[in-house]
Amino acid sequence: MADKFCFEETSISGLIKIRPFFAPDERGFFSKVFEKEIFRENGIQMEPFEELQSYSHKGVIRGLHFQHNHSQDKLVRVLNGKVFDVAVDLRSNSYTFGKWQGFYLSAENREMLYIPKGFAHGFLAMEENTLFSYICGDCYDPKSEDGILWNDKEIDVKWPLDNIDKVIISKKDQKLQTFCQFKTIYNALV
Repeated sequence: MADKFCFEETSISGLIKIRPFFAPDERGFFSKVFEKEIFRENGIQMEPFEELQSYSHKGVIRGLHFQHNHSQDKLVRVLNGKVFDVAVDLRSNSYTFGKWQGFYLSAENREMLYIPKGFAHGFLAMEENTLFSYICGDCYDPKSEDGILWNDKEIDVKWPLDNIDKVIISKKDQKLQTFCQFKTIYNALV
């Protein structure tokens, strides 16, 4: 029996958890992860620009990334493995500015997350061989690429590190700014 798209609001306005169309049968399954009209009917005005994938070992933390120009909305999901996915609201005039929310996304649960423009985003790979997909609504702009430290004390993301033997963070991500520095430099996004 096929499951229809399901859109679930979260505690942060505009951040939406999605279960895609999924139709299993004796051969395996068929799934649809995006349809412009269905997304529009559910309040998501996304125009896909590019799709990216990353492969991570268990314990890799990527983020918390954003672009101060060409802010990207994203539709993210896991193709293999499992992540703890984090979105931080950096939108000006948002009553949840500086707040974060985390979600377990996996190939098994097939859940996706729509992250609007104006958010920082990152994830922790909870399993080996984690393959992560990003459909982005604007171009990658290396000149405006930036981020906030994954372990910033003010944002205080509660990363589930209990079953992680070693946290792996790129040198670039280790040098990201604090939330306090972000507010001084940018004030907010979008």
